[in-house]
Amino acid sequence: MTAARQSIRQDINLMEYWEIVWKRKTLVLSTLGACLALVAVLSFTQTRLYTATAQILIEDQGSSKFNLQEYLNAPTNTTDDFLGTYFNTQLRIIQSRSLAERVAKKMNLGSRAEFRSELEKDRTMLEMAKYIVTLRWLRPKSKTPDTAGEIPTGAEAETIYAGLLLRRLSVYPVPETRLVDVSYVSPNSRFSADVVNTLVQEYIDYSIESRSEATQQTSDFLTETIAQLRQDLDSKERQLQRYSGEKKILPLSDKDSNTVSQYASTASAYSSAQVARIAAQAKYQELQKLRVDTLPQNVSDPTIQVLRTNYYQAKSEYEEKIATTYTPSHPEMIQLRAKVDTLESQLKTEIKKAVDLAYSEYSQALGNENRLRDMLDSKRTEVTQQNNDSLFYAGLNTDVESLRELISNLTAQQKTTQVSTMLSGLKTSNIKIVDRALVPDSPSSPNIKRNFIVAFLFGLMLGVGLAFAAHFLDNTIKNPEDLDKLTGLPSLGLIPHFSPNDSGGKGVYASPYGDSAAQNPEATKVSEIELINHLFPKISIAEDYRNVRTSILFSRVDSDQRVIAFTSTQPQEGKSATISNIAISFAQMGERVLAIDADLRKPRLHKIFQVRNTVGLSDVLTGRVDLEEAVQKTPVAHFSLLPSGPHPPNPAELLNSKKMKALLAVVRDRYEIVLIDLPPVLAVVDPVIVAALADMTIIILKTGKTTRKPLLRAIDQLRKAKARIAGVIFNDAETKKSTFMTPYFQYEYYQDPSVDEAALQKKAEKKD
Repeated sequence: MTAARQSIRQDINLMEYWEIVWKRKTLVLSTLGACLALVAVLSFTQTRLYTATAQILIEDQGSSKFNLQEYLNAPTNTTDDFLGTYFNTQLRIIQSRSLAERVAKKMNLGSRAEFRSELEKDRTMLEMAKYIVTLRWLRPKSKTPDTAGEIPTGAEAETIYAGLLLRRLSVYPVPETRLVDVSYVSPNSRFSADVVNTLVQEYIDYSIESRSEATQQTSDFLTETIAQLRQDLDSKERQLQRYSGEKKILPLSDKDSNTVSQYASTASAYSSAQVARIAAQAKYQELQKLRVDTLPQNVSDPTIQVLRTNYYQAKSEYEEKIATTYTPSHPEMIQLRAKVDTLESQLKTEIKKAVDLAYSEYSQALGNENRLRDMLDSKRTEVTQQNNDSLFYAGLNTDVESLRELISNLTAQQKTTQVSTMLSGLKTSNIKIVDRALVPDSPSSPNIKRNFIVAFLFGLMLGVGLAFAAHFLDNTIKNPEDLDKLTGLPSLGLIPHFSPNDSGGKGVYASPYGDSAAQNPEATKVSEIELINHLFPKISIAEDYRNVRTSILFSRVDSDQRVIAFTSTQPQEGKSATISNIAISFAQMGERVLAIDADLRKPRLHKIFQVRNTVGLSDVLTGRVDLEEAVQKTPVAHFSLLPSGPHPPNPAELLNSKKMKALLAVVRDRYEIVLIDLPPVLAVVDPVIVAALADMTIIILKTGKTTRKPLLRAIDQLRKAKARIAGVIFNDAETKKSTFMTPYFQYEYYQDPSVDEAALQKKAEKKD
């Protein structure tokens, strides 16, 4: 049973949602139509764009330095963190401004008419945006020509061209692969293909250049050092020749030869120390550039070489097994991952040790060189003191020989580096072109079909959203469900909308029973609703009033509750017309009915029943007349009316007097049903006073017009006065048929005359 009730509740909720949308279908369809129209205009006026796409393969990177041993040994691919830092770095390089500038320079975009047209269009749109945002259109126009819009040239132009290229460039890595799609969008199909192909080729050239950069830097360093040493050698040789000619140096004595020999030995040691220091410095600089994932195969350190081999083998085994056999959480994979991490840590440690050792050797060589230089200076001073001319000559000669030896060693190392640099041109790049970009034969944008589908879905969702927004912003009471959720009060009935001037003035109202001229001829005679139960008892709206009458009877706790007060929250809610027809429906049952017009400020019941208002309730309460003199008969059998009487200066005091309580006690004994017409609760205090004296109070609510806060305020005031609120009558309700509501059966309503006659006969028998 619980599941069934939940299912029914769900169906009801879905039906309520559909009713909300259907009720505001005009808003939904208008929003949908506006979205489709906007997309149609944009799609058919938008410039056709063509997308050219090339596909490249980014493999594992090899060594970052080219040398002869690497070339001859045919290096294998490394297994670094490819899909991590390296791969993402390459994607960023493809989209870098420097690479785009190379493409702009390579293609000479400044002379391409199709590109300049794109630049002009882009510049025009940007200038228009600036013109609007900066409010320049409000300023007076300048008479001087505007030269700020000229297209720049040179390096600035290449930067602008690169920016435009990057805005139209797209780079998409293919999932689960090492492939990358590079696309460019342009109004010119051939131009888009040219840009993509040029960009890919420039990217490959850039990768080759960057791979040979480390070797080139070493070669440049050796070239500069050798050139400087050659200058020093040339200067020393000239000085030696000049000094030898000036001093006419002769052979030295044995003692002097010993001093010179020591000086020569020191100079030779200093030269060797310089060579060792330069070699140590070069080794230290090379080791500083080593990284775990980019180690060359020909590492001189055997420990690092062994660890490198073990690390790459373990990592390859891990990647192979995780790709084909196991998951990362498998114990074997966890153990293998730990092994890889351990080897990587050891390799990093050994590299750091090698770097530290190289730095230590370099520092030691530098210290030794400085020490020998100091010693050489000391020996030179000693030799100079003994034989200034001869020893100075020998020193110069030694310096010359040392420089020659140093230059010879560095030249040999330079030639080896130059060979490695030349071999770098033969090294194939790890970037390969899988598919070059072809000239697209159809535009990629606008996609009219997709645009219309998206516009339809968006417009539909937006329209439905606006419909729900309008519904939730509407704070009026529209149906008994709203009333129950808001106040918990029951609905005593629903009076449909009545408009005798609808349908071209044919006197037809919106009835759920389908009253029309063809089904009920009396419908054409209806001109007002106030006495419709008396004048046209067979029309369907009269049955609605009788249904309300039945609900009121059922809401009474016992038959002694005869005094019923009717009020509303605000004026113009159809209160007087509703009371009139309900009173008539009670009288048609043979009940003695009295209607009291307690609206002493704006009375209306006497106009409806066309009786005199010279005497009435105000006269009775002031004691000027008796009740019998004020009560007037009406054309309706068993129905009497106590009009309001003349307007008193103090209505609230009269209604709150003891005479009012006494009056209600008298009419409660004389009549079986007493209906009191009260002013709106929020307008004056009168209805709250009388409602507290009545047996029950009924609120009349105009459907779709009465808002929630006024209704809650009115109910709160009545409850504070301890009035018993029996329920609410919905007046002027729209009951149009629709596909989502349970339809009313279409039939010609009729009334059997024997119904009222039977009620009258039963009443007479009861009196007897």
